[in-house]
Amino acid sequence: MAIAVKVAVAEDVPVDDTTEYVATLKSRDSAVIMPQVEGVITDIYVHSGEQVATGTPLMQIDPSKQQATVKSQQDARAAQEANLKYAQQQYDRVSGLYAAGVVSKQELDQAKTALEAAHAQVESLEAQVHEQQVQLKYYKVDAPRGGIVGDIPVRVGDRVTTTTMLTTVDKPGTLEAYVYVPVERSGQLKVKLPVQIVDSDGKVITGSRISFISPQVDNTTQTVLVKSLIGNNNERLRTAQFIRARIIWGRRQTPVVPVLAVSRIGDQYFAFVAEPGKDGSYRARQRPLRVGPMVGNDYPVLEGIKPGERIIVSGTQFLVDGMPVTPQS
Repeated sequence: MAIAVKVAVAEDVPVDDTTEYVATLKSRDSAVIMPQVEGVITDIYVHSGEQVATGTPLMQIDPSKQQATVKSQQDARAAQEANLKYAQQQYDRVSGLYAAGVVSKQELDQAKTALEAAHAQVESLEAQVHEQQVQLKYYKVDAPRGGIVGDIPVRVGDRVTTTTMLTTVDKPGTLEAYVYVPVERSGQLKVKLPVQIVDSDGKVITGSRISFISPQVDNTTQTVLVKSLIGNNNERLRTAQFIRARIIWGRRQTPVVPVLAVSRIGDQYFAFVAEPGKDGSYRARQRPLRVGPMVGNDYPVLEGIKPGERIIVSGTQFLVDGMPVTPQS
């Protein structure tokens, strides 16, 4: 006897052709703070999560050695300035004697040369003092921009080098999603293609568009890097967070079937269709399907179902292929 089953007519509806990828968020306004000199940290003036302004002192590296270097250079400059003063007096004295005809032109030239050499030496030492004073400023690490201080992995007493990361300063605002798309789909990538950031339940957090497509393929993963600017006004997202990015390739008209009507065996999807016979009776026919990402409570069917066919939505667990059925709306 035919089994009574509920059916739904497959209708064409506009469905977005989408693919979801795991993406990484990176800040467009994040500064990694690294020292420009080597030394031991003597003070840390801020803590993680603190809001700082541009130029705020963050840390102090022991400047004792550099201060001694600056003092030594300043003393050398002072000594040379005394030599310059003496060379100037000698030149003035010899100039007067030369004007009176007491000394020769050669002695005047020698005095002038000594004066010029002393003057050049003073300028050289002045440049060295300025260089060492600039170097001394690097021992106090300041915030290059305003923002929020990140993690501080170093402690007072640690020795740091120019490759040591001290902390980060992040400015809240725009983030950038780094999406790695398989090279097989790279031909479909276009700038301004819509991108949606979704949560674990598939709900859209925010929308954006592709702003950058890498001209090169990653040799290791065979993927193409795609970037998209992400607004973060409500601060739900964080730098370095892994997220799900949904690229919308386009929109197509395709039939949809209810989720309850679809069964799955391994990676293959199936659904039963009430197929009419010549005598007006119906039989259940199992169809293999190729479906897209779930939209609401329906699966868009890419292959296997045509618009207008009757999809069996109840009692599918009792059906076998070819069983007589009586469709009910």
